[in-house]
Amino acid sequence: MDAVQFTAHGDRDVIEYGDYPEPEPARDEVLVDVRAAAVNHLDVWTRRGLPGIELELPHVPGSDAAGVVTGTGAAVDRFEPGDHVAVTAGVSCGTCEFCRHGEASMCVYYHLLGEHVEGVHAERVAVPADNLVSVPAGVDWEVAGSASLVFQTAWRMLITRGELQPGESILILGASGGVGHAAVQIADYVGAEVYATASSEEKLDYAAACGADHTIDYEREDFAAAVREQTGRRGVDVVVDHVGAATWRDSLRSLAKGGRLLTCGATTGGNPETDVNRIFWNQLSVIGSTMATPGEVDDVLELVWDGTFEPRVRELLPMSETARAHELLENREGFGKVVLKPDSEF
Repeated sequence: MDAVQFTAHGDRDVIEYGDYPEPEPARDEVLVDVRAAAVNHLDVWTRRGLPGIELELPHVPGSDAAGVVTGTGAAVDRFEPGDHVAVTAGVSCGTCEFCRHGEASMCVYYHLLGEHVEGVHAERVAVPADNLVSVPAGVDWEVAGSASLVFQTAWRMLITRGELQPGESILILGASGGVGHAAVQIADYVGAEVYATASSEEKLDYAAACGADHTIDYEREDFAAAVREQTGRRGVDVVVDHVGAATWRDSLRSLAKGGRLLTCGATTGGNPETDVNRIFWNQLSVIGSTMATPGEVDDVLELVWDGTFEPRVRELLPMSETARAHELLENREGFGKVVLKPDSEF
C-alpha cells in the first residue's frame, strides 16, 4: 500500500509517497478504501512541526478523506462493506465533563486525525467508527472527501458559537480558502449580508458566486476602512478572522458596537497586537471555536450532500504530487479546496 508520509519536519521536500504498512482495523475501527482526500492548512503546519506536538515518525498526514468500507472490526455495527463514508477528524474521550454535556470539541483530550495521530492520506486507512459519517451514493468523491473539516468548522463558528442571525452583517476574511468559502456559503444561507475579502479579482468573483454581497481586495485597500465606509461608519455585526496577527486590529476596527469577532485559527501567528480599549469601550465579544460536535457535523454535511453547500475544488492531484498541493495552499493559489486521489485511483 502507498501513503503520503514524512520522516522529518521541514519544507515540502520532506513529503514522500510510497510503501507503507497495510492497516489492520481494531475492534472499534473501520477499514476504508480511500477515493479522495482533501489537503488543509493543518497539513502544512503539521508537516512544518507544531509546538508541543511530538509525532511518531514516519507520519501520515491528512484529516479529510472519503471512500468505501472494505472491512470492520468486531465491535462495529454501524457500517458494513460497500458503504460510502467520509472522515470527521475530531477525536474525543466521551467521558470528561465536556463530552458528557455534549460538547465533544471541548473535550479535555481532544485531538485530530492527521495532526496529533496518523492521518488518512493513504490508499487505505483504519478509522474509528465514531469518526465516520455515511455518504449518499450519488455524492461525488471529491465533494465527500473535502467537505468535513472546513464546513463543520465554519458551521459551529457561525451558527452555534457566533449565533449569526438573518439580517445581520458579517465580514469574512480570506474568503478564497477552505474555511472562508464555507463560511460565505453558510452566512448567505442564514440570510446575513456578507462582506468578503480576497487578494485578486478572480478570487473575489468566486466569493461573490458563493454568496458574498460585497467584496474587498485586501491587497489594494484597507479592508477595515472599506467596511466602515460601506456601512456608513457603523461597521459589521460579526467578523470571521482565522488569519490572526496580520489582521486582528483591523478586524476589531471593522466591528460595530456590540459586535462579535469569531476565530477558529491564526495562519499568520497566534499572538496578535490587540486593542483592549476598543474591545471594552465598544463592548465587543471575542469568541473562539474549534471543529464541531457530531450533531453539528451531521447537520452541516446533510446540507452538503443535498447540494445546498458546495466545497469548491481548485485542483485535483494524485497523492504522489502532495508537495504541489501544499505549495498551492502556502502560496494562496486559487480558490477553494485542493483534493488528492491515490495514484491507483487517478
